[in-house]
Amino acid sequence: MPHTPSRRAVLRGLTVGAAVIGFDPVARSWAATGSESGPDFAELPALDGTLVTDEASLAAASDDYGHIVHRRPVAVLRPGSVRDVVAMVRFCNTHRLSVAPRGQGHATFGQAQVQGGLVIETATLADIGPLGPHATTVAVGAGARWSEVAKATIAHGLTPPVFTDYLELSVGGTLSVGGLGGQSHRHGAQVDNVAELQVVTGAGEFVRCSPTRHPDLFHAVLAGLGQCAVIVGATLRLVRAPETVRHYLLPYDDLETFLDDQRTLAEEGRFDYVEGQVSADADGAFRVYTLEAVAYGPPVGPAPDDTVLLRGLRHNPSGVQQSDRPYYDFLDRIAPAVAALKEAGLWSHAHPWLNLLLPGGATATVTREVLDALTPHDLGPGVVLVYPILRERLTTPLLRTPRDAVPYLFAVLRATPPDDTSTIDRLLAANRSAYEATAAADGTQYPVGSIPFTRADWRTHFGSAWPRLASAKHTYDPRGILVPGQGIF
Repeated sequence: MPHTPSRRAVLRGLTVGAAVIGFDPVARSWAATGSESGPDFAELPALDGTLVTDEASLAAASDDYGHIVHRRPVAVLRPGSVRDVVAMVRFCNTHRLSVAPRGQGHATFGQAQVQGGLVIETATLADIGPLGPHATTVAVGAGARWSEVAKATIAHGLTPPVFTDYLELSVGGTLSVGGLGGQSHRHGAQVDNVAELQVVTGAGEFVRCSPTRHPDLFHAVLAGLGQCAVIVGATLRLVRAPETVRHYLLPYDDLETFLDDQRTLAEEGRFDYVEGQVSADADGAFRVYTLEAVAYGPPVGPAPDDTVLLRGLRHNPSGVQQSDRPYYDFLDRIAPAVAALKEAGLWSHAHPWLNLLLPGGATATVTREVLDALTPHDLGPGVVLVYPILRERLTTPLLRTPRDAVPYLFAVLRATPPDDTSTIDRLLAANRSAYEATAAADGTQYPVGSIPFTRADWRTHFGSAWPRLASAKHTYDPRGILVPGQGIF
């Protein structure tokens, strides 16, 4: 496949100064027009997109939403086609260059960074396939954002069943980790709603895989943290979309009652969406609990009936907030808050996030221990989430969850100034302590946060699924070039 690039391809690689035309395996650096190259100079494959090495691009790829870890690549690929991904992964395989795909850069602990390797920005692979009112699936590029997918499908009265709270994440990014949301008690995670994947393995092979076609690869990629292949496309399951929803915020004064009512709602399926937040009271103690529940209206469900939906719940009735809103407006409800954070310069804070999956029976104990130690200053302009998931809805082998029938996601989404390294280090240590308490209770982490993890920890995390993942890694990424930032192998 590699051959001398055309002048057009070379010019597309032009950034500031010379254009990238190949790789010097001795110097372990990219060669540019006008530079001297050794006898082993490896010419760059012809590309439809661009390969860039300018300072701004490398600096951006050395950072992420966490702003904690910084690993500098030697180049960034902005593919113009899936062929580019195939060509460059093969090229990197030959020259033993590490590779990491990057969607929206929303990792918090350097997971999609790669020291001295190649970062593949998937944002250019964002096509959304044809749709009609009777479609049951939609094919999308890995770089498509969930907001774009939602808008495209809702226009036809359809929707993916599960969304994360923040819609500006890439499809490939969330499918690599799981994709949990308030609909997960009904529909599982986003990875449980995938009909087919298009991937490029660590050996540079383009493969279509599904539950019946190369199922070992399919199940090694979904929630596989990028270890076996780069997702370049996915076929997502669709369901009918409501036109409007009724959104409830129900206040609670007691943690156990709050958790028990959440569990009841998850088990009964009374609402289409169930989450919850914990916030600080006037004294700075985190003991204000808000159950967030959403009922979908026609044509998905009947017109919401407050009496039926709220029957038996033990919230404080005087503080109930409810509103009817268009479906997409509900999905994108945190957009104004995100815009405000960006305008105030707080989006660029460090994000030493804690994300845990707790057995239902241990949720009150672990959350109370963490919340008792949490201060408003340490949380910053962040949020605390707690909500239940039905384990029977989670069918993806590598999305590890407690054995409890109703585990809970507990997330402390902190934000702190990035130059306050002592506070960041203290919060990372607190994250590790919280994880250890969780592991002792037979829980685990949801791997989107910032918890220092060893390779032994990863073996424990994957448990009985570890041999399958290790075998797939050996088969599909035999030289181990993919996503070393996770620290798994």
